[in-house]
Amino acid sequence: SIKMDLLHSNGVLIIQHLQRDYRAYQDFLNFMSHVGDPRNIFSIYFPLWFQLNQVVGTKMIWVAVIGDWFNLIFKWILFGHRPYWWVQETMIYPNQSSPCLEQFPITCETGPGSPSGHAMGSSCVWYVMVTAALSYTVRWKDKSAVTLHRLTWSFLWSIFWIIQISVCISRVFIATHFPHQVILGVFAGILVAEAFEHTPAIQTASLRMYIKTNLFLFIFALGFYLVLKLLDIDLLWSVPKAKKWCANPDWINIDTTPFAGLVRNLGALFGLGLGINSEMFITSCKGKNSCKMSFRLLCIAASLATLQLYNCVKIPTHTEYLFYILSFCKSAAMPLTVVALVPYCVHSLMRTTEKKLN
Repeated sequence: SIKMDLLHSNGVLIIQHLQRDYRAYQDFLNFMSHVGDPRNIFSIYFPLWFQLNQVVGTKMIWVAVIGDWFNLIFKWILFGHRPYWWVQETMIYPNQSSPCLEQFPITCETGPGSPSGHAMGSSCVWYVMVTAALSYTVRWKDKSAVTLHRLTWSFLWSIFWIIQISVCISRVFIATHFPHQVILGVFAGILVAEAFEHTPAIQTASLRMYIKTNLFLFIFALGFYLVLKLLDIDLLWSVPKAKKWCANPDWINIDTTPFAGLVRNLGALFGLGLGINSEMFITSCKGKNSCKMSFRLLCIAASLATLQLYNCVKIPTHTEYLFYILSFCKSAAMPLTVVALVPYCVHSLMRTTEKKLN
């Protein structure tokens, strides 16, 4: 439509301005784009928060998974273009003089562009973290503590918005999103996170509930895809465009395809359910050692170190279905490691040490 083309063309002008005038901040903006990567939720934020507060850690995974699932559905409904291919195919520029947008190794996302998954994932998870931190200070009653709570509130929400704005600018800078797409992503993420502030049932969910939720999310997404395919609507229309217009074929990654994100998130949710409902979790994280700060710090350090080793494992991409299966297994192993395997090993080590000292 004419209005959407006008919105896109104005977005291209903003991208050109950023790439021209903010070149000195390229490394910082690329870093902020990595900060907003939804995969950091499982490998960095979740291990830290789960050992400090299991309620917050559990909510974080649910928010990340459901938020990314909604992001996928929205992408399929909105059919949002990405700047790096839109400028090559649009007919609104005279004499085929399309603007030149620089691309980077992290530019060539293959899924539709609206809303931004990085902006949505970053906003929903940081919203959970900020509200969790403020929940500790809101209980303070005396006058000086109330003042400190207000200062903390202002500080944390300022940090929240600085991070979200930086992530949004970075995604626009690398020409992978238009400005309206990142703005939509931020507010959609906040809405999902706020919804889970009023959903306490996830804290007592059984393994059966996790499996049912996984099946529902997968069947709905797959059914939605197949129904539209029968109507001759290809929901993977963006993949050929990405491959055609990406400046470097090596920058195309199967991990950015719509179904790759879906499989990764379903694996993470299944791994969380498996871990929380395991005997190892009950023995370690519900035992007497769980209250000790030394136990929690050891679990954090061991979890972060182990997950970095997981990230070194590269899944073969030559067979798409094999990639999806292995990606599901790897994603399930990460929360299972954080929730059950690492705490159980630390618990056993501490118990053995205590017996030797006695």
